[in-house]
Amino acid sequence: MKILFLSLLCLPLFVSGQEFTLTQVASGKNTSLRGLSVVNDSTVWVSGSNGWIGRTTTGGVEWQWVQPKGFEKLDFRDIEAFDDQHAVALNAGSPAYILLTSDGGKNWEKVYENIDSAIFLDGMAFWGRMNGIVFGDPIARKMPILKTIDGGKTWTDISSNLKFDLAEGEASFAASGSTVKALPGGRTWIATGGKIANIYFSADYGANWERYPCPILQGEESTGPFSIDFLNRSKGIAVGGDYRKDKENTNNVLLTTDGGKTWRKPQRPVKGYRSGVVFYSEKYAFATGTSGTDVSLDGGANWLNISARGFNAVQRATTGKSVWLAGAEGTIYVLGFVP
Repeated sequence: MKILFLSLLCLPLFVSGQEFTLTQVASGKNTSLRGLSVVNDSTVWVSGSNGWIGRTTTGGVEWQWVQPKGFEKLDFRDIEAFDDQHAVALNAGSPAYILLTSDGGKNWEKVYENIDSAIFLDGMAFWGRMNGIVFGDPIARKMPILKTIDGGKTWTDISSNLKFDLAEGEASFAASGSTVKALPGGRTWIATGGKIANIYFSADYGANWERYPCPILQGEESTGPFSIDFLNRSKGIAVGGDYRKDKENTNNVLLTTDGGKTWRKPQRPVKGYRSGVVFYSEKYAFATGTSGTDVSLDGGANWLNISARGFNAVQRATTGKSVWLAGAEGTIYVLGFVP
């Protein structure tokens, strides 16, 4: 496991009189980072292309990088970490794998494998330390869904619980592993896009599902929701657009206050295509994509661009106050501000 030290680069940004800073804590690795899991202000895991998985336990001052043996060519689109020792990672494409580490990334165990040529996993989310869900693009119009109740050690196929057939050309995006959201208590949302965009919702750990239309930009294979987040059982945000036209901002962010049943446009949208969104609090939310990064100071109603620097993913610390962003060429930043 290679350890990398990086000097910090800090860029001050001012929006509506408030200062935001983007501090670079890693770059230069030959990987496009899309998986991001922020355990706390010190411990962060990332994953990406060319089989790379990174971890810091020092708030970004030092990084340990590893390519799990035998999986060096995979594109790890999502990672879920529970502490500085335990994490679960999955790749996009076929064959599909889920890997588990219990020793800080030194060793990885293959806990799931699917060699179907059509398999494509999009993301995962956990309701707690033990219970989690993984989903993927449809095969024969059926969405693959897996569930774990032992922290990712074993996975059970629960695809048959979703009674809906997906439409022709309807799929999901693995741009940041965040088109799925799970909240403690079993509430789960999965967003699909492409020709048709929908939200699939379960209130009982994936046992039963409902489907709601998502009126975000759609109709082409490159359009739809690319990331969702829910502050609570009612309030949520969906962002996306068209990744092929990443500077356009026509109908690429929506808000819900009824758990995804209905959606409305904000007063001021994000500046372009966005592949990551996260609530920081009732007031603050952040969104990012390849054409820039935005902040909302009013719960998503109005968005202000804070940087033209683009990333793939954004997450806040599960325990702590920090906000992290990850993107191309192994780039990782910490976003600082005083709420």
